[in-house]
Amino acid sequence: MTIFKSAREIEIMKEAGKIVAECHATLKEKIRPGITTKELDVITEDIIKHAGAIPSFKGHQGFPACICTAVNDVICHGIPDSKPLKSGDVITVDIGAKLKGYHADSAWSYEVDKVSPEIEQLMKVAKECLFRGIEIARIGNRIGDIGAVIQSYAESYHYGVVRDFCGHGVGQSLWEDPQIPHYGQPGKGALIKPGLTIAIEPMITNGSWKTKIDTDGWTARTVDGSICIQYEHTIAVTAEETIILTQL
Repeated sequence: MTIFKSAREIEIMKEAGKIVAECHATLKEKIRPGITTKELDVITEDIIKHAGAIPSFKGHQGFPACICTAVNDVICHGIPDSKPLKSGDVITVDIGAKLKGYHADSAWSYEVDKVSPEIEQLMKVAKECLFRGIEIARIGNRIGDIGAVIQSYAESYHYGVVRDFCGHGVGQSLWEDPQIPHYGQPGKGALIKPGLTIAIEPMITNGSWKTKIDTDGWTARTVDGSICIQYEHTIAVTAEETIILTQL
């Protein structure tokens, strides 16, 4: 069941979203060759706790870290470790913060030093997919319209759109209804109404969209070793506008 939020609840989620955005702003300056994802995890947890919030992911269904890290062919849910990042890597960091009982969730992809022109284009297209999805998340449209516009744009570049993981409602629970697929047909799915708070998080690959899971039970990768890029914002649909909650 979709839980629609009041203006007060959306304001709290906006506070949580600002904490998440502050984490991303800090990590953008810290990500460089030689740093480890475990170090990024420690930095992020310190920021969240200093702000009086709780890391959303740590302990969620047993996940062992504050952030999810996805390097190169990892799609999502990668566990931070002690392996240094290298020049030319691309890393997605997914961060959630819970404040006053409400979550906000945002993932962002970053270059490590300098990536190839091919990866630069993939990153540009994946980011555009996110913002096209946000743009169509308006009252009177349907959930399927979000996925349809993302899929159409990504596939116009012959990129893959991951099917096995999707966006979701966000609120007092980290994952709520409705599910937000990043593919599909326009005009399908539930109507978008005021008070809807969702995370849109397209995962776009330069190869197959199919996935496999590592032996740790968490880390999802592309089956063909292709690179995956992801951008995610938590948004709120109000009677007047659609608001991005996870930005400064």
